[in-house]
Amino acid sequence: MAEAIEANYARGQLRAINQALSEGRFVSVRKQLHEMPPSDVALILESSPTKTRDDLWELLDSDFHGDVIEELSEEVRNGIIAKMMPAKVVDALEDMDTDDLAETLSSLPEEVLQDVLQSMDAQDRHRAEQAMSYGEETAGFIMNTDTITLRPEVSIDVVLRYLRLKGELPENTDTFYVVSRTDNLVGIVPVARLLTTDPEARVTDVMDEEPEAIPVNMPDDEVASMFERYNWLSAPVVDDKHRLVGRITIDDVVDIIREDAEHSMMSMAGLDDEEDTFAPVWQSTRRRSVWLGVNLLTALMAAAVSDLFEATLSQLAVLAILNTIVPSMGGVAGNQTLTLVIRGMALGHVNPSNSRWLITKEFAIGLLNGVIWAVLIATVIAAWKQDLTLGIIIAFAMLMNMIAAALSGATLPIVMKKLRIDPALAGSVILTTITDVVGIFAFLGTATLFLV
Repeated sequence: MAEAIEANYARGQLRAINQALSEGRFVSVRKQLHEMPPSDVALILESSPTKTRDDLWELLDSDFHGDVIEELSEEVRNGIIAKMMPAKVVDALEDMDTDDLAETLSSLPEEVLQDVLQSMDAQDRHRAEQAMSYGEETAGFIMNTDTITLRPEVSIDVVLRYLRLKGELPENTDTFYVVSRTDNLVGIVPVARLLTTDPEARVTDVMDEEPEAIPVNMPDDEVASMFERYNWLSAPVVDDKHRLVGRITIDDVVDIIREDAEHSMMSMAGLDDEEDTFAPVWQSTRRRSVWLGVNLLTALMAAAVSDLFEATLSQLAVLAILNTIVPSMGGVAGNQTLTLVIRGMALGHVNPSNSRWLITKEFAIGLLNGVIWAVLIATVIAAWKQDLTLGIIIAFAMLMNMIAAALSGATLPIVMKKLRIDPALAGSVILTTITDVVGIFAFLGTATLFLV
């Protein structure tokens, strides 16, 4: 219900702004944009064609640019930054959190990135380069460095006076981190405990020792799994010497989960998860053509298998009619298994210790499904074409293809992960090829042996 209300509200905003633009009421549009939260302005920009997007961006004050850039998808953000002068980009990124800064800069083309880095002051350049040095999709890349640290020997009263002088806490602060003089993490103190403890007590008396910490090089999907498992709101990040280097908060993890979901959904269609819906025609065509070309090659492979049995098909036209049934059933069954295993891997459920059991289970399911649907299709075809032999042939092909589909769907993601290939991106293409080739070969090959 809330999502429907939000969607209707966004559509209403977009409609009002487009109407004002078409009528030339630029002052009104400018006022509307500056009254919106940055996330809504980003949604308006992402929902607009390129020309309209450029016009809207020109109407925004420069001191509002940074907040909006943080909310934009990668492709839209890069398109806007590419048209800005480096000095303007630096101004926009100046107050950005470290994790957002690293993500923004790392997605820029190399020549734009170098121009922006050279325009930064030494402190901001160091902050950006250090964050990017950890590598994308790691804890170090998504962490913030805005931590508040405490010494274990200090009294609670001293800490509270320090916080009052500071006046403002970093966003999403639920825990303070206790460190030694060498910045090694030795404990944590929840904010609620600090506020309700005797002011005369020392930090060491109220802290939780040996807290769970995230290694700086941990993959971000594992970070998300840990937050889900332990219901964290924030977590400290440490280097290989257990020195505190930053923290990760729940809002960063939500972004990871959303991006992973979008990546899986878009990759199944061979698309980039950051693809701009309103990108220019040629740009979108070029990107989509890559996987259409791959799919054409796999379709030609299946056609080549059919061509091996041209003589059989020419003698028995009924085989050409039935030839699509077996590959189609195998493709559906295989994609069911493939999707289940990819989801299990994303959630951290599938690992080397249980992968063999999972493959055995899927083999059993493929065998059982194969028997069920082989008997059913044999009965239908035998009654329809009045040919028991033809029914047995298609039943055998169905059984073989359902088993092949189950094994392929279970093993492909595991093998591709080991080869550092994204199974969501290429798994369905390879699976379809396997089920088409096996299905056609099993059906036409068996028919050639027994009917010709």
